[in-house]
Amino acid sequence: MDRYRVRRLWEDVSATYADQRDPDGSDADLLEDLRGRLPDDPLVVDVGCGDGARTLANLPDGSIGVDFARAGLDLAAGEVPAARLLQGDMLGLPLRTGVADAVTAYHAVFHVDRERHPEVYAEFARVLKPPGGRFETVRRGWMGGSMFFSAPGRGRTLDAIEDAGFEDAETVTADDPLGNSTEFVFARRG
Repeated sequence: MDRYRVRRLWEDVSATYADQRDPDGSDADLLEDLRGRLPDDPLVVDVGCGDGARTLANLPDGSIGVDFARAGLDLAAGEVPAARLLQGDMLGLPLRTGVADAVTAYHAVFHVDRERHPEVYAEFARVLKPPGGRFETVRRGWMGGSMFFSAPGRGRTLDAIEDAGFEDAETVTADDPLGNSTEFVFARRG
């Protein structure tokens, strides 16, 4: 999967994606669960934040949104003005080591080749303070249009998360705004 092609595709579909999905739903309730696991005054990094309406807007003020596509970040600037926004790739987050209390990656990791998912999880672990919280999706399906997806399957994903240094993985299934059932993983950096 060509990372620059994925970026170009997101530049093209960011506005349409933001317009067509509902920012509410049972999966959004899981963000409350995450917030309940965080320390006071946390720093949360939302990787693949897109327009920010789904996840970033429901995170503590001052959270950081990171996205590959400038178009998504431009939308997020209007949607979540209190957020700090950075353009970057989840394979090399533009953040110092050990700065975040939590990382969220809502429908994001599968836009990276499955063979590189362990690198993504290791990068998440790098930016987290130990012990840090983490929130991840393992999703199948797409709302339509052209996009790259790469998922190694549930077992290999959970193994890669554990191999990256995360512990106590807990999975929860919820409905997402695109009408799909999605599995979310909460795990703590060991």
